[in-house]
Amino acid sequence: MSCAAWADLTEISRIYHAQPDLTGFDVCQGGGCVQVDRVQLTPAEWQVIQRLFTPLPEHAEQERAQLALAIGAIEDMVGTKVGTTADRAGTFGNRDYLHQQDCNDEAINTTTYLRLLQQQGLLRMHEILDMRTRHFFFTGWPHSTAVIRALDSQQVYAVDSWFYDNGEPATIVPMALWKSGYVPTDSPLSQPH
Repeated sequence: MSCAAWADLTEISRIYHAQPDLTGFDVCQGGGCVQVDRVQLTPAEWQVIQRLFTPLPEHAEQERAQLALAIGAIEDMVGTKVGTTADRAGTFGNRDYLHQQDCNDEAINTTTYLRLLQQQGLLRMHEILDMRTRHFFFTGWPHSTAVIRALDSQQVYAVDSWFYDNGEPATIVPMALWKSGYVPTDSPLSQPH
């Protein structure tokens, strides 16, 4: 139930180390970042995101809930610009769909979105860490995610937008739970085929 790890590491590294800006940032699609699109968000679109953080969170748990919604909303906005609005949960069985994203695409894009939120002062109670991968072919298909750490507790969390269709809130769970192979019970990936 994980994604293949055939990633264009050069592109992922380039995008990962770039400083995104609302006036221009790169997003990945096609599986392993084989297609890169340059996009921007308008001031009106960003106001929609800012409203998700109103009122400003009082604690890290509240900020994580707002982050989950914001990642889904940004993903939806970007999807209308680059064609990924029909991106379906997961990877396997979806190869026939245009503009599909695997977990590498989702992890790098989510990291970019988190950086935009941080840059705009909306990520205040967490810091962004490097992407992480669970499994490594030896114990199952590799699967990657974006990662944050709560500044108060130092707890590390996976921020995973791969479990649901495009535009749905990201799944944010403790890293230890995510590393154990966690898949949300209401994810399309948990449903019998």
